[in-house]
Amino acid sequence: MSNYSQWEKLPTEAVHAFSRNLDRASESSILDAMAKEDHGAVEAVRGEAARIRKGASKLASALSAGGRVFYVGAGTSGRLGVLEAAECPPTFGTSPREIDAIMAGGDEAVFHSKEDAEDDVSGGRKALRARRLSKKDVVVGISASSVTPFVAGALLYARERAAATVLVTCGPRRRGVADVVVAPAVGPELLAGSTRMKAGTATKLVLNQMTLLAMIRLNKVYGPYMVDVKTTSAKLRDRALRMVVALADVDRERAAALMAEAGNHVKTAVVMGRLDLSRSEAMRRLEEASFDLRRVLK
Repeated sequence: MSNYSQWEKLPTEAVHAFSRNLDRASESSILDAMAKEDHGAVEAVRGEAARIRKGASKLASALSAGGRVFYVGAGTSGRLGVLEAAECPPTFGTSPREIDAIMAGGDEAVFHSKEDAEDDVSGGRKALRARRLSKKDVVVGISASSVTPFVAGALLYARERAAATVLVTCGPRRRGVADVVVAPAVGPELLAGSTRMKAGTATKLVLNQMTLLAMIRLNKVYGPYMVDVKTTSAKLRDRALRMVVALADVDRERAAALMAEAGNHVKTAVVMGRLDLSRSEAMRRLEEASFDLRRVLK
């Protein structure tokens, strides 16, 4: 057995100074320390703004060209990718085909840990090959440590296929591993190595920010509103109705009639109500403007 450890010197594996006697610290001091560390994670993400913008550009470019986004990860990182992919269809009207997640160990590992799955360096490659990865796509590797074999294999395969690549990590910023490396330096966890904590928090923030910027570029946001929302629940139907009320400047009754006539498509309903157009004319104008609602309403 080798005496060398590739993980020992990683910041995500280091021991935090506060935690030398963590099990004997007061609960109030532990909670204060956690709050301080989480605040530091937010600031670390802020420092990656330029790279987050570059990552968002990769996502938007791929989707606008008919490509796809794949989030690839293991453990907590993989589950955060699954969450991001799952939330995009209802929020932004994307399809599961456009934005997908690949979890080390498969779907079962989302709910039940399969820690050894992260060591399968060929696993990510195989999953992307099965999905027919092309140069139009982008692969977002998510690895708190930056060295997860499953993720490394997926990113290597993506580069071989000339697909764009992004790595989101709280580990060292290594050159050549991806086109864009977003690496908030959050430092060691209070519970050494438990990257479900502030590393997970930072990763979630990065994914949120990248996705939102990409969707704004793709005309899926107008002001504060998710105007491509899918009305698949009572809450979302009510939210869509309130958008039409606000953006078309009509009452709820008129908004409901517009939504029914527009097939529950918010943008179409807004254009119909605001510009007093038929459904077909509203749809035509939206299509001509690449579904940029702001351009149509001008």
